[in-house]
Amino acid sequence: MESERRPLIATYMTASRPFGVIYVGMTSNLYARGEQHRARAVQGFTAKYGVDILVWFEVHELVTEAIRREKALKRWNRVWKMQLIERRNPQWLDLYPFVCGAASDPRVKPEDDECGVDGFLERLASGEIRDE
Repeated sequence: MESERRPLIATYMTASRPFGVIYVGMTSNLYARGEQHRARAVQGFTAKYGVDILVWFEVHELVTEAIRREKALKRWNRVWKMQLIERRNPQWLDLYPFVCGAASDPRVKPEDDECGVDGFLERLASGEIRDE
């Protein structure tokens, strides 16, 4: 039951689609915040651009740690954010069902990491993928 869960303090990234619009945020309750994104309950950037797929998250013990990490990530350029996502979630799968306990963790283990964004950028440069 939702009310029995300890709130999950986290820094997270949501996306509109693979390689789409990315949003960086932090929350003191990832379960509730994920639901807000999915329902587009809060008017603003994420609702306007349909940024509701949880593609990356990092759990913290303290809210201050999550805020510090969020501020750092917001200073990163887009490619670095994409590389961080792809290091553990190369298919940009929605992690929200895993967070809620409805599915197993689809992320790759760090030792199974592949080229991800680097491969995407090479395919983009070669014309194999069009930048739309």
